[in-house]
Amino acid sequence: MTGAIGRAVTLAVALMATATATAEGFISRETWRAIRRADRDGPFVGLVVPNAYEMVPVLNSPAFKPSDNIPILDVQGLNAGLTTQLLLSLFRVKGIVHWGIAGNANEDLQIGDVTIPEYWAHLSLWNWQRYGDGPENELPLEAAGDYTREYGFLNFSDYTVGQGSPELAANTLNSIWYQPEEIFPVSGTPEQRQHAFWVPVSKRYYALAEKLEGLELPACVNATTCLPRAPRVARVPRGCSANVYTDNASYRQFIRSRFGCTPVEMESAAVALVAHQLGVPFLTIRSLSDLAGGGSSLSNEAATFIDIAAKNAVDVMLKFVPLLGGEQGGLAVDM
Repeated sequence: MTGAIGRAVTLAVALMATATATAEGFISRETWRAIRRADRDGPFVGLVVPNAYEMVPVLNSPAFKPSDNIPILDVQGLNAGLTTQLLLSLFRVKGIVHWGIAGNANEDLQIGDVTIPEYWAHLSLWNWQRYGDGPENELPLEAAGDYTREYGFLNFSDYTVGQGSPELAANTLNSIWYQPEEIFPVSGTPEQRQHAFWVPVSKRYYALAEKLEGLELPACVNATTCLPRAPRVARVPRGCSANVYTDNASYRQFIRSRFGCTPVEMESAAVALVAHQLGVPFLTIRSLSDLAGGGSSLSNEAATFIDIAAKNAVDVMLKFVPLLGGEQGGLAVDM
């Protein structure tokens, strides 16, 4: 797809569908022909979006105009990582821009603010330690390099209500230790694993995003519901993903203090890991729809602010993508 958001940039849009779609288990000849026609106009900037409600504002934007020559193809996957892999396998993609909404773990920011993290981590891979062991005890298979105590742990006893008695506060769930992902980069030795916990975005993309910092965005959901101030764009050090919807204040505060997370959501780390392994530059743009777990002076219902958060993320993405086409050297960007 192409549009007025940048004539020098051709866009391939991937939608991570949440609905079940019928699949034949192979790519039809008709689809292959459409892919080959599209690839003739590559390389593309691949736009990866989590849900339909985060894509609809793009389709409705006056900045977007479908191409007369390139067919519209939705690459639908079971999850963010698979969708990104399909997009990079089928199309001539030179860079990935991912956007959407997220919960907020950083109380210095406001609902509606749009964050652009420099690093992403996946916080759903754990080594769950047996009861009775502690921080000084080696984890199973740690000596073999399969697991590590490098990135810290969450001890469930620390969150027991009423800890006056250590015996009563003890929790047989004990601790979970956060683990890096195993990766096999194309630049590495075949079948020789590496580990990645903090995955960096493209240095060049991140530098370009500085041009958007301070950009003020719409503040009102409707005539009666507005945010205290106009949302802004902010580059932040870290974002965190997990296969968990986080709506717990204690856990929000823990991952903020332990890992420095600002946006917390479910997809970006998977996109980051695939792009990183394949050496493809990428960036994620996440608008904050709620303070995860509550505690804000605003309503914490994500449903209240989901529309404005989604639109703000789209508005920033539509301003960022043309910056790629304006760079000398086009899409041949550095990681």
